Amino acid sequence: MSPAPPLRTIADIEHLLEAHADLHALLSHVDSLGLPNGWIGAGFIRNTVWDVLHGREIDVSRLSDVDMIFFDWSDTRKELENDLEHRLHELASDQNWSVKNQARMHLRNGDAPYRDTFNAVAHWAETATAVAARSIDGRIEVMAPHGVEDLLNLIVRPTPAFEHKMDVYRERVLGKDWPARWPKLTMLMTWDEAYPASHTSFDIIDT
Repeated sequence: MSPAPPLRTIADIEHLLEAHADLHALLSHVDSLGLPNGWIGAGFIRNTVWDVLHGREIDVSRLSDVDMIFFDWSDTRKELENDLEHRLHELASDQNWSVKNQARMHLRNGDAPYRDTFNAVAHWAETATAVAARSIDGRIEVMAPHGVEDLLNLIVRPTPAFEHKMDVYRERVLGKDWPARWPKLTMLMTWDEAYPASHTSFDIIDT
């Protein structure tokens, strides 16, 4: 295995996704759907970065699913998501595609309606998971509402949206058993651990 490039910035992650043929191909499949804001998020990026930081070869076959997201207020039917999943399966049948319109996901998550895809991703459970990528004519763009510092430093921390849903965060994280695969992780399991300094707001980082 050739050495992976150093990962220090969001641009480094973009270059990694662009250079890896299998990852880039999946992003290109989403781009081919012609959606104005189609992204792949969550474990697709998180697992890739954590594998690289643990010195492991990137292997897309180890992805349990590929989370494709988009945002469309005009059509929140589940049938639309099913249709997009079917089209993606035709392009890459070896992947377990999961398509979710973020315009409706606030209902499942108990949040106020999301303004857009960026705002929806900002409400995901962990800062290291709240990342997404897309390909636009072959150029890779990574969106990270809370930055990529925790992701690159192997820190599992709840996003500010989970201040009052820490039981959900802990159940989710403990159910993943991430330390078995990535032993260098630092797991922050209480709110005081995650945010030791008192704060009244969290500045979303616009990347």
